[in-house]
This record gives sequence, C-alpha cells and structure tokens, in this order.
Amino acid sequence: MFSGKSVVVTGGAGFIGSHVVDELLLQGANVLVLDSMRTGQPKIVEAHKKAKNYSFQKLDLLKKDALIKACAGAEFIFHLAANADIRGGMANTSIDLEQNTIATHNVLEAMRLNDIKGIAFSSSGAVYGIQKAFPVPEDAPMIQNSLYGASKLAGEALIEAYSEYYGIANSIYRFVSIVGERYPHGVVIDFYRKLKKNPRRLEILGDGKQKKSYLYVKDCVAGMMAGARAAKAGATSIYNLGQGYTIGVDTVADMIVQEMRLNDVEYRHTGGAGGWVGDQPVVLLSTKRMEALGWKPKVSIEDGVRRTIRYLIETNSP
Repeated sequence: MFSGKSVVVTGGAGFIGSHVVDELLLQGANVLVLDSMRTGQPKIVEAHKKAKNYSFQKLDLLKKDALIKACAGAEFIFHLAANADIRGGMANTSIDLEQNTIATHNVLEAMRLNDIKGIAFSSSGAVYGIQKAFPVPEDAPMIQNSLYGASKLAGEALIEAYSEYYGIANSIYRFVSIVGERYPHGVVIDFYRKLKKNPRRLEILGDGKQKKSYLYVKDCVAGMMAGARAAKAGATSIYNLGQGYTIGVDTVADMIVQEMRLNDVEYRHTGGAGGWVGDQPVVLLSTKRMEALGWKPKVSIEDGVRRTIRYLIETNSP
C-alpha cells in the first residue's frame, strides 16, 4: 500500500512508532520521522538511518509552523506521538491536553494546509473508562476516568471532524497495553525494574487481580496496516486492537519472576481493585471489526509478555 509513498510517522523513535517505521521501510515507503525525543530512543533512530528512504527530524508537535513545513509533500501520516503516562496526568494536568489533544490538532492543521488525505491514529482503550460488560465494543458508552483517556477521545473527535470537512481517510485504533521489543514503559518494565532493585520483594499496585489484555507490537502494527488499507475518504473508522482474553496482573508478575530466574519472591499488594486513580481493573476489548478485515493476533499474551521481559534482560535495560 505504501510503496513509493511519502509517509510521516510522528513518534517514530518510540516503541510502537518505530515498529510502524520498520513495516513502512519494508514496504518501500519514503519515511520521515518527527519526534521530540522526550521519550524517543536514540538507538532506534541510528538504526533506521541506515535505510536510504528514511529521514528524521527532531520536532515538538506543539511547534505548529515547523510541523506544517516538515509535512510538505507527505501523502499519509501515522500519528503515534503522545504522552503515554496515564498516571502522570494527576500531577501535570496540562500534559495530556498539550501532547495528545493540541498536538493532534496541529497534525490535522498540517494535513489541511498540505492537502494530506490519510491518517492512522493511535488512540487507546483508556477512552472507555470503567465498563461493566465485556468484551467492550467500539460503540460502548464511555465515562472518562482519566485525563489521558479524555485527551485521546478529544483527538478522535477532531480527526472525525477534519475528515468530514476535508475528505480525509482515517483509521483510529484503540489499543490495549502493547508489549514487545523496545518496550519502554508499563507493567512489565515496572516489575522488571523493581525486581532488579530488590529480587526478594515485589510491590504490586492494587490487589493483583486486575484482568488485562496485552497485544504484541507486531500484531498491533499489522492491525494498523489493515485498517489503513480499508479507510475511505471522509469516513471515520474506529477499531479496537487487543486479544480475546485477559490475564491477571499477578500472573504477569509470575512470568517475569520466572524469566528472571528468581525464587521465593514476596508479593506485596497496595490494595484496591485498581492500581491507581484512572486505572481500569478490567481491560477486554471486542476486536470483531478488526477481524472482519482479516486480522487476527499471531502471538499470545503469554508469549508477548515473555518476549518483552527477555528483551529487557538481553539488552540489560535500566
């Protein structure tokens, strides 16, 4: 689909974005990565620079004029740059608004002014807030319980409106937690770091009974590509991306302890159904829409978690 096309990837030096770049380069696209490098990984940029059809620009998406200029000549945008720390919004109530919602508006302005007609957007399952019936479909009613989720939902709405106005083809993806190589944040690396510091004891936020779905990063990228292929001008397509089942947080801890070859680790739970204000004790999304496009995950949750912890161990991640 993207062979020979000029494609911008915002956040392309980050975890999911860098895997999108891998796939685009494989397809023969001409890729421009825009990344502020607040959380981007320099080693990823250096590795990608070996490709002749790759270029990189350090750019904060809040610098709208520079963003508009950088996107000149592009034909499609994968917009993955965002603040990904859900808990951080309590301490800094502007970060999600700025890095998620306003940044998305700026990307859409760059598209409008450069006549770019296609976008794929990384939203989040966090937009659903607390649900009672599972698996959650895309048309479920939503009550926000985090500024992060609210900011992502606002970004979705902006994309829908711009697409209606300017004939943009879009695909929007509501992710569960994504795991895999280059993984920078989340429960797996949190547990890994805690156990490196103290291999005898592990603090687990909440009661450890939270049930979560996790998706391997390459399955996530395959889903994004499938949705982008199916997108229609002026129409909004929203897809959940996840697995059809969940595992408990304590089970994740068990797998990490096993992979780190530790014994007699004491689990200490902080208590409560959720690990923090804004947490979702259960995350299980319906993926029927995505499956209708022929997509299915190839890697199980368990294998994805184990691949992630093995990557952290093998790369001696801090």
